[in-house]
Amino acid sequence: MESLKLSITLPLKAEKLYKAWLSSKEHAKFTGASATASAKVNGKHSAWDGYIWGKNLELKANKKIVQSWRTSEFPEDAPDSTLEITFEEKAGKTKMSLYHHGLQKGDAKKYTQGWKDFYFTPMKLYYSK
Repeated sequence: MESLKLSITLPLKAEKLYKAWLSSKEHAKFTGASATASAKVNGKHSAWDGYIWGKNLELKANKKIVQSWRTSEFPEDAPDSTLEITFEEKAGKTKMSLYHHGLQKGDAKKYTQGWKDFYFTPMKLYYSK
């Protein structure tokens, strides 16, 4: 199994970023693709037109989100991976850190680039408006 760690600092409060991640409407806005989200433990999520899906495993308001996570590229018999997102706010900016683990061999590099291209880049553009 493989894992990856990435972070980004965005010009908004942790509460707003946390709530946006768990909102279907806001998640779709900051990525530019359809998404469904839930702000409840065991609530299901999907993103990028159904390419990504899973459920919320742990939620700590404005601090941490833990989700099961898989894509349509995962082998059918592969277990879900786990995505842990933490939010650290300082002076009105928030550092969002991703720890994505339980990935199949060879996937960490691919998904590192995917997080950058399909989340961090559009989020920077959206939140810098």
